[in-house]
Amino acid sequence: MRYWWVNQNQTYRHEIDGGYLWSPKRSVGDRRNPFYEFMREVSPGDVILSFCDTRIAALGIAQSYCYESPKPDEFGTTGLSWSAIGWKVDVRFQELSNRIRPKNHIQELRPFLPGKYSPLQKDGNGLQSVYLAEVTPELAASLFRLIGPEATSVKNTATTLNGLAPEILQPEATLEEWEQRVERMIHDTPTLQETEKQSLIQARRGQGIFRANVQRIESQCRITKVNRPEHLIASHCQPWRDSNNDERLDGENGLLLTPTIDHLFDKGFISFEGNGRLIISPVAHRPSLLKMGIDVDHSVNVGAFSEGQRRFLDYHQENVLRKARQAGG
Repeated sequence: MRYWWVNQNQTYRHEIDGGYLWSPKRSVGDRRNPFYEFMREVSPGDVILSFCDTRIAALGIAQSYCYESPKPDEFGTTGLSWSAIGWKVDVRFQELSNRIRPKNHIQELRPFLPGKYSPLQKDGNGLQSVYLAEVTPELAASLFRLIGPEATSVKNTATTLNGLAPEILQPEATLEEWEQRVERMIHDTPTLQETEKQSLIQARRGQGIFRANVQRIESQCRITKVNRPEHLIASHCQPWRDSNNDERLDGENGLLLTPTIDHLFDKGFISFEGNGRLIISPVAHRPSLLKMGIDVDHSVNVGAFSEGQRRFLDYHQENVLRKARQAGG
């Protein structure tokens, strides 16, 4: 179990009521931001401390790993500079009646502040530049003691969850709704011919022109070596929902995979480096992967990819591959 501090001044009501955390992927100028990158480290069962208006206002338990999601509509004009696509984690929140003000207890809390990426300054004031940051178990324990029985209840629930196998499937309903919205936008675009619309929509399911383009580059599943077309799925490296119309049909944005390998790749349990090295997500269940034909004990290389494929695989690693550590890891 890990402990996370989230600053929610602008988005507190939306995120608490909606049961989630949401952040952009990058800062303005497409710069990496460690406080957004931390979203990808959250695991089911982790405890979230919500800081709003100088107080710990709510506690939550993460219900999912991080996944891609559009900026919530309810944010409205909040964060006008934020990107349209970001990171989301489902969280079950409990608002607190005893909303402590950490600044009032900074003498006790200061020794436990992280040396790097601390959510609080030494004087106890919050840091506006921080969205999500990990806190030490010692700091969490001190805050829980100050909050009292409400925190103990949340901690006990989280401890129980960490003793169970987490539900790690990506929220399918969210992604399906997102892709259906994109599909409707394509269908309603007056500048596209009907045949173009059909090709783009078919590409979502790995069919039509997209599949034919992939087959000109790939002839078999890179893992299982199955080469019968009827047993292979044309899978996007950069997800269909994240691609522009050219990328949705680009054969270099696809691999031919058997259904189980497609599942692992699509859900971010595996990926590939440009030189062909297989990457296994740290959250993947090794015994299950072994049964699916993945060698989890040795380095696996499936053969180098083209320059275009490498570009799309880089996107897959950065946006689809699951990078969180297992709860308790």
